[in-house]
Amino acid sequence: MADSLNPPLSYEASASTTHQHEATSLPSEVVQCLKNSRFLHLATCDNDLTPHISLMSYTYLPSTPYDPYPTIIMTTNPTSRKTNHLLSNPRVSLLVHDWVSHRPPTRTPNPGGRDGSPPPAASRSSLATMLLNLNTSALSSISTTITGNARFLEPGSEEEDWCKERHLENNTFDEEEISMFGQRQPQDPSQRRPSLAIDDDVRVVIVQVREGRIADWKGGVRDWVLLPTSEQEQLVNGV
Repeated sequence: MADSLNPPLSYEASASTTHQHEATSLPSEVVQCLKNSRFLHLATCDNDLTPHISLMSYTYLPSTPYDPYPTIIMTTNPTSRKTNHLLSNPRVSLLVHDWVSHRPPTRTPNPGGRDGSPPPAASRSSLATMLLNLNTSALSSISTTITGNARFLEPGSEEEDWCKERHLENNTFDEEEISMFGQRQPQDPSQRRPSLAIDDDVRVVIVQVREGRIADWKGGVRDWVLLPTSEQEQLVNGV
């Protein structure tokens, strides 16, 4: 019997549409990833086919007053590489996962200098094993890729102001300090601060969530498509 702790070395063929799921609502796994994950990976490409990937703070909303479809809000520096890419090519791919990623101990005595893998001896004691499992345990076993077109909101528009407010609300966290004895020291609620800064000249980018792919850690994949409802077809800019 194969070791269930080891990922397979062969994966499901997925060059074309695979096990496509079509529905008028997002798959629950996709919603879970979008709600739980702190960051997403944004892949862009310019007209010269030069790819670029950025780690992004984001806000997921099931809908907005301006768009009935599920929406992802991001902000970007107007002089960044990804902004230049998006201005020339709005096609994007987003990767979202909500598990903690840390390499488990390798079996080879010489792991090739990988600092991320603890030595096998580190996992021999029950305490070390417990701590390692806590660090490598998954909140989920899947990730989702979202493909679509990014759209810059008009600077100074009502939609941009509304999305900026929601984005700041969604990325403001209760900060805690860790004492020298490992105890968490809750901070005054007035000290809550956002994890990102939104300057006046920042560009707001939104992506409709309409199609993508779910992948699990074993290599299985399932494509999904969000079908429009009659209400979604009728609503344009919230009207």
